[in-house]
Amino acid sequence: MPNRLAHATSPYLLQHADNPVDWWPWEPAAFEEARRRNVPVFLSVGYSACHWCHVMAHESFEDELTAAYMNEHFVNIKVDREERPDVDAVYMEAVQATTGQGGWPMSVFMTAEGEPFYFGTYFPPEPRHGMASFTQVLEGVRTAWVGRREEVAEVAQKITRDLAGRALGAGGSALPTDDSQSSALLQLSRDYEPATGWFGGGDTKFPPSMVVEFLLRHHARTGSEGAREMAEGTCEAMVRSSLFDQVGGGFHRYVLRAKPHGPLVPHFEKMLYDNALLCRVYAHLWRSTGSELARRVALETADFMVRELRTREGGFASALDADSEDPLTGKHVEGAYYAWTPAQLREVLGEEDGDAAASCFGVTEEGTFEHGTSVLQLPQDGPTLDAAKVDDIKARLLAARSGRPAPGRDDKVVAAWNGLAIAALAECGAYFERPDLVERATEAADLLVRVHFDATAGPRLARTSKDGNVGPNAGVLEDYGDVAEGFLALASVTGEGVWLEFAGFLVDLVLDRFTAEDGSLYDTAHDAEKLIRRPQDPTDTAAPSGWTAAAGALLSYAAQSGSRAHRTAAERALGVVQALGPRVPRFIGHGLAVAEALMDGPREVAVLGHPEDPATAALHRTALLGTAPGAVVAVGLPRAADGGAAEFPLLADRALKDDLPTAYVCRHFVCARPTTEPAELAEQVAGARP
Repeated sequence: MPNRLAHATSPYLLQHADNPVDWWPWEPAAFEEARRRNVPVFLSVGYSACHWCHVMAHESFEDELTAAYMNEHFVNIKVDREERPDVDAVYMEAVQATTGQGGWPMSVFMTAEGEPFYFGTYFPPEPRHGMASFTQVLEGVRTAWVGRREEVAEVAQKITRDLAGRALGAGGSALPTDDSQSSALLQLSRDYEPATGWFGGGDTKFPPSMVVEFLLRHHARTGSEGAREMAEGTCEAMVRSSLFDQVGGGFHRYVLRAKPHGPLVPHFEKMLYDNALLCRVYAHLWRSTGSELARRVALETADFMVRELRTREGGFASALDADSEDPLTGKHVEGAYYAWTPAQLREVLGEEDGDAAASCFGVTEEGTFEHGTSVLQLPQDGPTLDAAKVDDIKARLLAARSGRPAPGRDDKVVAAWNGLAIAALAECGAYFERPDLVERATEAADLLVRVHFDATAGPRLARTSKDGNVGPNAGVLEDYGDVAEGFLALASVTGEGVWLEFAGFLVDLVLDRFTAEDGSLYDTAHDAEKLIRRPQDPTDTAAPSGWTAAAGALLSYAAQSGSRAHRTAAERALGVVQALGPRVPRFIGHGLAVAEALMDGPREVAVLGHPEDPATAALHRTALLGTAPGAVVAVGLPRAADGGAAEFPLLADRALKDDLPTAYVCRHFVCARPTTEPAELAEQVAGARP
């Protein structure tokens, strides 16, 4: 019989609706039930594409005896971290502070007041590798709750007090400087492995999207060859490894080295945020260097997002699962959809092309993954095939792979991640003359306006939707920052001022509802549900922090609108980058990238002319291809057709030069000489490279 999760909108919660565990969603009634029964709360946090979440669910939450014990002695709450990043952030901070590590599934035991006292991540069904079994953990917590309640309460209150005392300031009034940015670059160079192209030691490698964006911007502003070399080396390492899906495009979540000196193998889930960020990074790498590899990867990633993540309503789904059904065994296993043997390649491609593909993509008889299978990669020392032949092989393998049981898809539309996708697709469409990608970006933006905006509830931006129905949870700071950034990118590409207006609406809400008196930013609005701590974190995780995403949107909106209030807010928020950048640059890469835009201006580019005029289009494209960090672009006529104000403040009261389409490049609304020539404009929007 389904439990209380049967009515959830989250695909992750719905996966647990038939568990024998009597799950509750995160709601006040669950905590009231814990008070009434005088039992602790067990909180389990995960997400639909999480491999170990599925493992623990199968081993423990689907087990009748384990579920019966949980139901008798606990109130059990299940949370989708993608729907409630605020709940996840608060308790993950406690887990990491107490245990020194974190991850998902996250397992937290707490009082009915939400005060945590015992933590963990995945617990096995029996003792293993020094880990207690989940049943032992449950019994131990139950024993402590019954026999040592005062001690439990003291621990819970101390942890809660410690968390509450961690509020961050803005990092001081000092803005990022050349010295602080250079110090961050130096620290990154110490973490960089030139031989491999990856950052940091250890066997697990995550894509450093925001760091690469900083490196590209720093190179454009200063001409640093070291920054460019690290950006290019990292991008090549990622795309040559099995992190990149060589057949279907797009990136997996991370790669790890399972055996000493062995190849990197991926954790196979595919997340929208990774692919949106990396799509944009590779597009910017192409813009900076002209790399054909970067162009191919950007487009293949964009096409993957549209083909496999786009929903019927025009938005983009959150993720593809790591696991899928193995046709030979009928079991759900990780990587079954993506792995190949040489025999399978020959079956699809024939003997000659199959052998060529195996050599090109590192598929061996002994296998580089599991059970004699390999995950395709592009070894540095592998044979090089003709580009047309590679394209043909990939197309045939993709067609064959589409006949395999596909990984599950989390159809939940997350506002923040769709904002990232909108920016990436709009820019790729403009750079590579793919108007279909701009159309997909516009459709996703339309969905966010139609479904996620609610002018009556505060107003507010909803965090999620599914099947065109808005979810129950309010947006957090990253939703406002990333969606505003997506709308600003779309405005620059399309010349449609309505997207600038929507971005302004969002950044005004950031000022009104998320900003502290000292200029620091909170992850939740001032009227959001009160947790044991109001979450506040400027550091990046897998995606830009809400803090620095909002700072970037505030800065870009200020450049487009001339608003001093929004620029001042951006500057105050960026004080934290000056404080953290030189010490932990890998964890504040997006803030460092925004700081590069601040230090460059950012430049404001006004292209005057009718958008359908080829000469205007040439200037517009040149402006978009400029590498000046964070430059904003407005295109259109200085006045509306009815004589009213221009759609973009940057266009107002400017004159055409010799009655020809004209471009102005400005900083803080102080402009260089207007030009009608794309070549001259290209010089004005280029970075400071020697």
